[in-house]
Amino acid sequence: MPSILQKVQTLFSANLHGMIDRALETNSLKVMDEYIRQVERNLEALEDSAATVGGSVRTLKRKYEEFSNQSDKLDRDIDTLILRGKDDLAAAAQAELNTKQELAQEYFEQWQSQEEQYQGMLNMRLKLEGRLTTIKQEREKMRSLLELAETKKVMTKTLKSMDKLDTSGDQEIDSLLDSIYSQIDQEDARAELASRKLSDQIEDTVGIGQVELQLEERRQRLLGAD
Repeated sequence: MPSILQKVQTLFSANLHGMIDRALETNSLKVMDEYIRQVERNLEALEDSAATVGGSVRTLKRKYEEFSNQSDKLDRDIDTLILRGKDDLAAAAQAELNTKQELAQEYFEQWQSQEEQYQGMLNMRLKLEGRLTTIKQEREKMRSLLELAETKKVMTKTLKSMDKLDTSGDQEIDSLLDSIYSQIDQEDARAELASRKLSDQIEDTVGIGQVELQLEERRQRLLGAD
């Protein structure tokens, strides 16, 4: 059974361009939706695994520090025993020190190994989150593209049927085409109209003010001439 890291690597190796091509060929988003579901499932599994490894890292680090501190204290105690002539106790303490130092070294090596794996999983999680964001964005673009393609297909079918009409109905066809295109531009027109209303009000206000100033200048000039 492949590990979570192997599954994630498989997701990274997926060809997004090929996926988009298949979506276009099948006129469906199913292949992209399935990929998104796989990424989300594996991202959740990766986070669980990273949490487990992260907990192990903390445990190993704590055990290393415990044995390292015990070794340092025991090392100082051995010096004290030797200075007091307690050679038998010093020898026993030295043997114990050797054991604790070996254990500390083992915990240190395990800690470093797990830490490296933990950091690798965190980096992989960030990359997988980035891949998920990208594929979701591409899915939305693809959805819009498929909808546009379907709209064009309907319009093409409609226009082909219009070709069968009598040429005397050209004016009616032009009117219908204008109606179709106006539907597409309608929302943009509303937005543009809304933005222009404010600017027109400003221009009108400024324009009225300018006229008043001009009339006042004329009054001053005429009254001054009198």
